[in-house]
Amino acid sequence: MTLLRLICWACLGLLAVPAMAMAPIQHWTSASGTRVYFVPAPELPMLDLRLVFAAGSVYDGTRPGLAALTAAMLDEGTSSTPADEFHAALEATGATLGAGAALEMASVSLRTLSDPPTRDAALALLQALLAKPRFEPQAFARQQAMLLSGLKQELESPGTLADQLFMQTLYAGHPYGVPPEGTVAGVSSLSLPMVEAFYQQFYVANNAILMLVGDIDRAGAERVADELTRQLKVGIAAPAVPAVTPQPPRQTHLEFDAEQTHLIIGQVAIPRGDPDHFPLVLGNHVLGGNGVVSRLFGEVREKRGLSYAVESHFEPLAQPGPFIASLQTRGEQRDEALALLKGEIARFVAEGPSAAELEDARRNLLGGFPLRIDNNAKILENLSMIAFYKLPLDYLDTWRDNLAAVTLGQVKAAVRRHLKPDAMSVITVGRAPPAVKSPAP
Repeated sequence: MTLLRLICWACLGLLAVPAMAMAPIQHWTSASGTRVYFVPAPELPMLDLRLVFAAGSVYDGTRPGLAALTAAMLDEGTSSTPADEFHAALEATGATLGAGAALEMASVSLRTLSDPPTRDAALALLQALLAKPRFEPQAFARQQAMLLSGLKQELESPGTLADQLFMQTLYAGHPYGVPPEGTVAGVSSLSLPMVEAFYQQFYVANNAILMLVGDIDRAGAERVADELTRQLKVGIAAPAVPAVTPQPPRQTHLEFDAEQTHLIIGQVAIPRGDPDHFPLVLGNHVLGGNGVVSRLFGEVREKRGLSYAVESHFEPLAQPGPFIASLQTRGEQRDEALALLKGEIARFVAEGPSAAELEDARRNLLGGFPLRIDNNAKILENLSMIAFYKLPLDYLDTWRDNLAAVTLGQVKAAVRRHLKPDAMSVITVGRAPPAVKSPAP
């Protein structure tokens, strides 16, 4: 299939099915023991797949950056094919390959045309990569240097520093408190044998989940799953993420010479699958999740002009993840903005949303739902979340019904249960406000 034909197919697909309905999720276990999740999507001649491993930075141990560097090494080709030759072969198929590591998971993704000759050629390259990645000294040195360069650049970003300091404060002594990309000291201490050992331990069939979305039937999906996962060692599943121990609230300021001060306030909140998930989704949409019509936006920007943007959200994880509210403001306005942000959160916890606010939020979320699954990439993202956190297979099918069933009382009760304004930590990064001078006698 020519590139021009592919472009035409893509354009026709975007015009014809802007919000197509998603087929039901199919699920089975491959011969190697890997859980497989499949959604047929024949509208476009494409196949998207992703192998997810419980191999994120929570498994770095005392070596921050180990998961990130291991995933980066998967860009270096195979033991028999250097990176330039490997990527040239991949480019010849028109496929794209990606790998990366986050807090809890690492992944390897492939997007290819679905016609069998092209698809099989791309899959063969992925199979070879999974079987024998290129762990050699020059490749390791190159990826280590690139990761260190990125980490050093992040030290110049007040927003990144604020995010990291916030997680370190909430999750002191827990793997969630360590940046997923690692630290300069941690990455500098890594060695090639450490990376190889991490790959051998975590990139195994029993620690993997395979997601497939695209133009392929069930029999074809089963063949792809078996071929891909049989290249992996059987191994064992990674241990569960350790329990989180809540920390006492702290307020911390990091001095940084920048025009804007980054302000974050929040606390440990809920895990994936919490029964209050849908009430909190609705409640937070009113509080700070609905862009320019949220309560926080109205009070902080529209009425007082203290920040260009302000938002809040929950980040559920395997263990309770954080609730975060954040904004940027001028240094001299920091304390005023913080007092307003804390006050609005406390008022929302005490009063909850109004019935009108709740219905506006519900309509907005229900109306926007089709856009969350309107292409293969978005379906794959949702599928990864459902599979990794073992959510119900009908999670997306019932999402709208679950949201529609939430009552005002449930929202108010859930907000009061999970948000504790007096227990929230505060992080600011920027210039400290000038000291207030005493009036002259």
